[in-house]
Amino acid sequence: MPLNRLENIAQLATCRAAGAQGQVHAIGDAALVWDGGEIVWVGRREEVPSTYRSAEPVDAGGGLVIPGLVDCHTHLAFGGWRADEFVQRIEGRSYLEIARAGGGIARTVRLTRETDEAELHRRARRFLGEMLALGVTTVECKSGYGLDREHELGLLRVYRRLAQEGPTRVVATFLGAHVVPAEYRNDRERYVRLLVEELIPEVGRLGLAECCDVFVEQSAFSLEEARRILLAGRAAGLAPKLHADQLSSCGGAELAAEVGALSADHLEQVSERGIEAMARAGVVAVSLPIATLYLAQPPMPARRLMEAGVAVAVATDFNPGSAPSYHLPLALTLACTLQRMTPAEALKGATILAARAIGLEHLVGSLEPGKAADFAVVDAPDVATWLYHLRPNANRMTVVNGAVRWRATEAGGAATR
Repeated sequence: MPLNRLENIAQLATCRAAGAQGQVHAIGDAALVWDGGEIVWVGRREEVPSTYRSAEPVDAGGGLVIPGLVDCHTHLAFGGWRADEFVQRIEGRSYLEIARAGGGIARTVRLTRETDEAELHRRARRFLGEMLALGVTTVECKSGYGLDREHELGLLRVYRRLAQEGPTRVVATFLGAHVVPAEYRNDRERYVRLLVEELIPEVGRLGLAECCDVFVEQSAFSLEEARRILLAGRAAGLAPKLHADQLSSCGGAELAAEVGALSADHLEQVSERGIEAMARAGVVAVSLPIATLYLAQPPMPARRLMEAGVAVAVATDFNPGSAPSYHLPLALTLACTLQRMTPAEALKGATILAARAIGLEHLVGSLEPGKAADFAVVDAPDVATWLYHLRPNANRMTVVNGAVRWRATEAGGAATR
């Protein structure tokens, strides 16, 4: 692969970790040089070193260049959909009421168990391709719709295959503690022991996941159960993550700080103590505004979190129930409108801070020498205009590891994938 130089860039947002959340370290009239799959230089076009003047030029068309977007919370592989529950919520039934009647996560578990691995892989691969077209180059993918040994391992095998196939970077998270499955409802301790003593050690031994997640909620797992599960995951080499304080304030944020979690996600009902604990421990808060929109909830208090010193990432929570969309740019616009984040704060939340939430900030999430050449070229002059003017897809080109993996045609379709 030759040395390449991207030029004719109106604005390049480097999204370095340094500085406040709203500092994306944007460069006007910029250039970016990469060699193979690695960035070697970033700066103003007029300052390109003579060493790189002979690099193969690539035209950004006067657009905005951003790091490849990182969706740090998805439930990518599942069977079926739940459109009827969408209607039920509109008609006044709550998320918990639907779950108690056999819907919600339990319903998707049934549908996923009825779907073979090949079909789960086919569906997930299609989703990843459509996310790539939006500029998403790294995706965290949770299990959690199998909830037994056979099907949980099957979901993680799907993710391992997707990671091997590329081009999207895939980070797998074991979410066996999504809810207690129906067959263990009268003996939940037995299910927790299955997770702690058998499944988590096996997942770690087989190298099927990087992280271990728990849904801490009245309808899911208690703080004590979650603590046991997360510590078992950590012992097996899986970094802790939590679904925390989504439907009620139940101490999930505090537990995330206690166990040194990479992130605590949702947090619509987070307490002041939880915010303070996360700030002290350096836990990333992951905002999921599409779920907030679909469930008609009060949004995560993003401004309070940021003002307290907590980094706020933004992700889709793509799943068939509460967030049936993988459109990360939509989630960023919603973070601005629902959570009062600025466009720059939202973008940093879907790049370097999202990478930090899955332990990949050393590799992706910013445009700096030594990082992977993962980036997107957007049809907008700057970050604010991009997120203000919501379009089906403003992306022109997606590059992963130095190679063009998707390019828009004049008609808006995909010429390269």
